Amino acid sequence: MRAIILAGGRGTRLRPFTTSFPKPLMPVGDIPILEILLRQLKAHGVTDVTLLTGHLAYLLEGYFEDGRKLGLRIGYVREEQPLGTAGPLRQLAGSLDDDFFVMNGDLLTDLDFTALMAHHRGSGAPVTISVYTRSEKIELGILKIDESGDVVGYDEKPTLNLDVSMGAYAMSPKALEKIPAGAYDMPQLILDQLSTNGRVSSWRHRGFWLDIGRVDDYSLANKMFAENPTGFLPPD
Repeated sequence: MRAIILAGGRGTRLRPFTTSFPKPLMPVGDIPILEILLRQLKAHGVTDVTLLTGHLAYLLEGYFEDGRKLGLRIGYVREEQPLGTAGPLRQLAGSLDDDFFVMNGDLLTDLDFTALMAHHRGSGAPVTISVYTRSEKIELGILKIDESGDVVGYDEKPTLNLDVSMGAYAMSPKALEKIPAGAYDMPQLILDQLSTNGRVSSWRHRGFWLDIGRVDDYSLANKMFAENPTGFLPPD
């Protein structure tokens, strides 16, 4: 089974850390977050990995090499100019003959990848999105206003429960067929799939999930990993 990891972003929200360091190599505990993810994928039957690289690609290539030290086969596709979160996948269209994973390289999660793929294959949809319910507290008073402009409700600092994409997908090869040349993002791929009456399935994850895109989230990821490393790292 194959996984495609998006690892080419500049990680601008984590500057200055990512000025000279690619975000997927940011350590959680003393292990790069991408290495944690790769170990998890291997435990779920992944044997081949393609890293889509860009920013500071040579550091990722130098660290993971061919993947042998992790018991994986790792290859690289380097983008010469930013192509968004889905644009680089165009280069792999026609080269895949089985369902595969696609995900961001900065996730800390205990997602059951085996269950995700089983659900995807059973759904018959070209794309399955991993979904997480995230609670967001709004630090403002939210007004409800009718068509005449009268206030008909007031909700002070509500907490909203939102279904969000985890940045982890199971896909079938045909999902890549319509990716255009140039910059193209994953949300647009999903919207284009829906606009042509294509199906998009979802798999709800009820465990832990966090990306490390912000400094606060990165600090939380380190805290959670320190408290329960075996919850994220499979046995060697």
